[in-house]
Amino acid sequence: MTAASFPASDAWLVALDVDGTIILEDETMSPGVPAAIGRLRDAGHIVTLATGRSWGGTRPHLEALGLEPEYVVCSNGAVTMRRVAGAWERWHVETFDPSQVLGLLGERLPDARYMVELGSGQRLFTEQLDDWTLDGARQVPFAELSAEPVSRVVVVAPGQDEHYFHDLVAEVGLNEVSYAIGWTAWLDIAPQGVDKGTALARVRERLGHASERVLVAGDGRNDLGMFGWSLRGGGRAVAMGQAPDVVKAAAGEVTVTVEEGGLALALDSLLVAAR
Repeated sequence: MTAASFPASDAWLVALDVDGTIILEDETMSPGVPAAIGRLRDAGHIVTLATGRSWGGTRPHLEALGLEPEYVVCSNGAVTMRRVAGAWERWHVETFDPSQVLGLLGERLPDARYMVELGSGQRLFTEQLDDWTLDGARQVPFAELSAEPVSRVVVVAPGQDEHYFHDLVAEVGLNEVSYAIGWTAWLDIAPQGVDKGTALARVRERLGHASERVLVAGDGRNDLGMFGWSLRGGGRAVAMGQAPDVVKAAAGEVTVTVEEGGLALALDSLLVAAR
């Protein structure tokens, strides 16, 4: 079925995680993914990104893939960007007061590295970290991180592991915010009740898209929200083969690893089904 003959009602809304799903650890593309995304785009499907990355760290991958969706979900759902007349605007932004959370974490992790993203998109950080996109960011004392509402808090504690962060979350009682623990010692905190799923729900409603024609794919705990959202609506949720067991268990299906091009296989299944 060509793009010209593809009925709009048959289009899928495809929302993809970035790290560990589209790209490898060295920031190169997973095998076959750019071509598979191009085939979906050219067939008339809506392909976008739903990532924990800030907009500054998301846009280069969006452009590298040749994608021009109307909406892109960033910062684990706290920020949704909208493309209007070829320019991007911060369409929906969720924020919270980080003072209590940062106070608790600062007591227990005084040597960690912290970064916050303000509602404007400005990033403030305490110490440089190679994994962070810090173009235009400003280094500040720890106390200044709590000066105004933020859309996310990121904590990196070199030398600690995932189990430590699980215990820490329980100890400090992070019940006023949403959080996701990464593969390494990385804690990403968003406003309460906010995740990729809540942002995508808003996007789907705005687009008027059928809930049963949604496919989401990811590999981390920060993808659990969008997995549940898609499955509840009758859509598909695909976990990457290297994902933690809890993530695989929450998905409707599991593909092979990102190194093996698992996302490309999952995406091509949409085209096979449409033939």
